[in-house]
Amino acid sequence: NSGNFNIFHDDLLIDSNWRVVFLNPCLQSSQGHMSATFPVHYKYLIFTKFGVVILCFGAPNEDNSMKLLLIEDDLRLADYLKKGLTEEGFVVDLARNGIDGLHLATQGLYDVIILDGMLPDIDGLAVLSALRQSKSIPVLMLTARAMVEDRVSGLKAGADDYLVKPFAFSELVARLHALGRRTSTVAAESQTTVLTLLDLELDAVRRTAKRGGKDLRLTAKEFSLLWLLLRRKGEVISRTEIAELIWDMHFDSETNVIDVAIRRLRIKLDDPYEIPLLHTIRGMGYVLEIRAQGKE
Repeated sequence: NSGNFNIFHDDLLIDSNWRVVFLNPCLQSSQGHMSATFPVHYKYLIFTKFGVVILCFGAPNEDNSMKLLLIEDDLRLADYLKKGLTEEGFVVDLARNGIDGLHLATQGLYDVIILDGMLPDIDGLAVLSALRQSKSIPVLMLTARAMVEDRVSGLKAGADDYLVKPFAFSELVARLHALGRRTSTVAAESQTTVLTLLDLELDAVRRTAKRGGKDLRLTAKEFSLLWLLLRRKGEVISRTEIAELIWDMHFDSETNVIDVAIRRLRIKLDDPYEIPLLHTIRGMGYVLEIRAQGKE
């Protein structure tokens, strides 16, 4: 079995994170259960009377500790997704309407929110707009609307990704992993959780971005982009590096995704303030730094 599962034995328990807990009292330390962890490439195990034999190799899921909030009113689909995502190793909280979902989203700590676009009380876009007033958690929207205009509306409202129903479950899982990889770099690249420049402050734990004490209301990608620029303030970062680190893609000179992202970030970060912080170095990239007063 290549999925996440618990293996029980008279002496051992192995959980989905490949943590081994010794249950036999003879193997316990004086402080309680001892534990150990197998190398991540050990996958299939055979228990014998005297121990564990490695049968072959594999790799457990990368992001099996990600915590998700699923906001979906379709009972069958919600139960199916929660069951499947749990089996993939995610920790999943479920809300069946927009009011409960918004409450959980604003009060809890989640890595990614999966949000249905059509909810019975508050629709998905309204939930997203309310959420973006205080949180920059990555949001993946699910919708039955296949029109390009609908997808654009969701992305403009602050969604980080979009899936049209019906969709392949494997694609949903892949997109969740991609969102997790992008956002995890924000705090993982440095032990520092708060970065500042002039009156700009980013908090990686609370995922807040403020300038002059006012919330900038950034999307998850905008937050990751600004964290990258602020962590390396004074250093010119190329478009290629931004594309790879923030969007997890190889740079395509024909795409304007970087230009659009920088423009939207600049509108929130610099336009309302006297001193601009985000600067374009033509032909090279972008830099976050304090210069002489006056806008570009």
